[in-house]
Amino acid sequence: MHTHVWKQIRDREDGKVRAKHFANRIKSYRISQLQLANHKDIVSPHKGAVNSLQIDSTEGRYLLSAASDASVAVYDVQRSAASEAAAAFCKHRCLFVVDKQHQQAHKYAVSTAIWYPIDTGLFVTGSYDHHINVWDTNTTQVVVNFKMPGKVHRTAMSNLSTSHMLIAAGTEDVQVRLCDIASGAFAHTLSGHRDGVMTVEWSNSSEWVLITGGCDGAIRFWDIRRAGCFQVLDQSQTQLGRRPPILKRSMLTKDSSAKLRGAQKKHANGSGSRQQPIGRVPSKGPMKQRLHPGMLSTQDRATAHYGAVTGLKATEDGMYLLSAGSDSRLRLWDVQSGCNTLVNFETVRLQINKPLQLATTQDSALVFVPCMRSVKAFDMWSGNTYTVLRGHYECVNSCWFNQQDQELYTGGNDRQILVWSPARSIDDEMGEGPAEDQDNWSS
Repeated sequence: MHTHVWKQIRDREDGKVRAKHFANRIKSYRISQLQLANHKDIVSPHKGAVNSLQIDSTEGRYLLSAASDASVAVYDVQRSAASEAAAAFCKHRCLFVVDKQHQQAHKYAVSTAIWYPIDTGLFVTGSYDHHINVWDTNTTQVVVNFKMPGKVHRTAMSNLSTSHMLIAAGTEDVQVRLCDIASGAFAHTLSGHRDGVMTVEWSNSSEWVLITGGCDGAIRFWDIRRAGCFQVLDQSQTQLGRRPPILKRSMLTKDSSAKLRGAQKKHANGSGSRQQPIGRVPSKGPMKQRLHPGMLSTQDRATAHYGAVTGLKATEDGMYLLSAGSDSRLRLWDVQSGCNTLVNFETVRLQINKPLQLATTQDSALVFVPCMRSVKAFDMWSGNTYTVLRGHYECVNSCWFNQQDQELYTGGNDRQILVWSPARSIDDEMGEGPAEDQDNWSS
């Protein structure tokens, strides 16, 4: 442990730093020290590219991986095999693997695998064999099966949901399908994309809002309780920078808010053209009512990227959305206004033929992006490269950040699953503290 950390500990002991701030500082410091783990190794049983990674949200302990050889595996990332538990370098072998030898296994590549959000008793897989399977983890048997109209690119379930058990599925087909685990049938379909749907993501602020990215370059927001999408992101609609936090905005006095409204009104009446919210037409002429974006051809054809949308990741607070495209661009969107925030992410080179799995830290300060053979960590709000993680021999497809241990897991076409963790010294591995924490008289 470095001098910086010990100073933080002393400040906490002296009451100079609050508990929450202390925890955040320690986590930030650990994240800044990420490197290829020198104490943990995931032994991958996959014989094909690793397409998907996820650690369960209930315990933060079980890693689920899916690969192009039609296999799915589960690992315990906290405990290794009993024979290796005492070693300084632990190898974590899979608890079980479902491959082509399994009677109910997928026939072709498994493109996505996700945990059931409530517990680890179920997991969901989607494959190029046009099927989505819901598995019982304890028996490794399929309990529900959904036949899809094409190759399955991505599946997602809402972590907030208390009212539904829906799997959102993006496939080669233009329609997004919602699969209901409870009934074993399709709840309904969402129509609007003009090409296959590469990626799907549930909102972190509402269990009813789904975000989808298609090969047509469009990012659409859906309220699954209503027909049609209610928002289409347009890369030409922009706003510079980040909105002030809610707490700061709530401190505005009545006088200052009145002045703000007056300034906005003056601006609207002046020469400047006021931007209309998505889904609302100007209140001039015979059409004064609010229309659905699906009825407005210009807004309905808006694109977020020049090419397919290959990755989506919402921030923890649900206020911002990060998107990746086959145009090798990353864009940060303000969800409330639907505007491109114009954050200039430094040069990236992204895969263009398959979905990418992005990851963010808990405070959304950093985003991890697979960039061919490396993983780049960007500052979310400035776009500057924070660090570059190199270790894979072929293209990286997926990233998953474990909030509990501040560890990053990455999978790639080299069939490997790499662990990136905060640097550990020899003293840490041997269980000894630093010299300054030891006295002179103990033997």
